[in-house]
Amino acid sequence: MTHRPEDAPAGAGFEFVDGLDEAIERAREAAGDKEVFVMGGADMIRQALRGGYVEELTITIAPVILGAGKQLFEGFDESLNLEHVRLLQSPFATHITYRVLH
Repeated sequence: MTHRPEDAPAGAGFEFVDGLDEAIERAREAAGDKEVFVMGGADMIRQALRGGYVEELTITIAPVILGAGKQLFEGFDESLNLEHVRLLQSPFATHITYRVLH
């Protein structure tokens, strides 16, 4: 998802909709019986969590300092109950997956 449609590469097959709800609906229609993955920045992830769309949350930690940026849960004032599902680790990144309990 983006707030800047002008950044989409030409001919890349991007579709633009009016918000997260419509994007999820369209993704589910396109996926049929397959899973839908939401990937994006902190703002998008917070919106998906608030909307109740997230069943599993994978947080990736890489051993690189990138400087300033948006914190994933900055300004997120809702409580989440998470259940640990798995941990995948390599020298390049650690991926921690949680099930979001509703």
